[in-house]
Amino acid sequence: MVDDVSVDLPPSPLLTVPGAVAGPPGTPDAAVAWHYGDPFGEQRAAVERAAVVDRSHRFVLTITGAERLSWLHTISSQHITDLGDGESAEDLDLDLNGRVLNHFVLTDLDGTLWIDTEGERGQDLLDFLRKMVFWADAKPEAAPEHAVLTLLGPGIAALTETLGVEQLPPAYGAIALPSGGFLRRMPWPTGDSFDLLVPREELQSWWSRLTTAGVAPAGLWAFEALRVASLRPRIGMDTDDRTIPHEVHWIGGVGEFGAVHLNKGCYRGQETVARVHNLGKPPRHLVLLHLDGSADSRPEVGDPVTAGGRAVGRLGTLVDHYELGPIALALLKRAVPADAQLEAGPMAAAIDPDSVPADDEPQAGRLAVERLRGR
Repeated sequence: MVDDVSVDLPPSPLLTVPGAVAGPPGTPDAAVAWHYGDPFGEQRAAVERAAVVDRSHRFVLTITGAERLSWLHTISSQHITDLGDGESAEDLDLDLNGRVLNHFVLTDLDGTLWIDTEGERGQDLLDFLRKMVFWADAKPEAAPEHAVLTLLGPGIAALTETLGVEQLPPAYGAIALPSGGFLRRMPWPTGDSFDLLVPREELQSWWSRLTTAGVAPAGLWAFEALRVASLRPRIGMDTDDRTIPHEVHWIGGVGEFGAVHLNKGCYRGQETVARVHNLGKPPRHLVLLHLDGSADSRPEVGDPVTAGGRAVGRLGTLVDHYELGPIALALLKRAVPADAQLEAGPMAAAIDPDSVPADDEPQAGRLAVERLRGR
């Protein structure tokens, strides 16, 4: 079962596009199109040509004020005090025990810090930010009048005139759009990934402008398939209430395309982050599973992954990839061998060995302890 899901999100106006099929009922994606009649063709277009995905169900908020960056820096996991105008980052909100509560993308542009996150979690994140302001010159506010579209594919390089920009930004870079909003480059799910944050009232006009220029409409199925294949987690789908950042590849500064900087000042949950990094190992890690598609039924997000009838992990996003077939992300116990024979509900599963993180590096803290002991 998906964690903390609200199904009361308003439907996207782009669901009226011919051929649009809404996301599965009762999921976080029911408010946008899952596909437009050709799921695998849409994925191929997103990899080989150019595609646009409606992600307008993401929650958008802004933070204004002179201390917006320095203030958020003190209560979140990423190092952002030096973030420049037109630069972006990924960030986490952790609880006192270092468990992940929220994952969000932020962009600072023209005196405003823009944040977008999962739709069903956005209000909780906004409430937390408002409670933490105290005397700082920072003002968090919801921005429902803005929405996110995502562009994928190498063909985006030929669309600068359509987008109204002179050139495409580098990874995590953002450029203001003439009609409002901005274009931001993301390092995933492919090397040619861009977010358009635009006025919500212009969603349909942007969609028409892009598709008229030859960009293929693609549902969220395409985005999710590429995200899973690139081993990028989605909070609430590939995480649970015990997940710590080390388990799901969120460790790293802005330049490392991570969401947790390991050498910054105090923030909530930092003690756990530092302890695991320096002295311990995460109890689980996120891997890619290849699944047997011949089964009559499928498991659901949150179902156990088993080995010999014993639970060894938790299933995350399961999706059909246009080349890889049925694949899924899963949080597995670290001790599970890469060649283990696994089951996810009625489906046999195998770990993609390339997705297993290297786990043989000695930790700095552990080495220091050994030196103090004279070993």
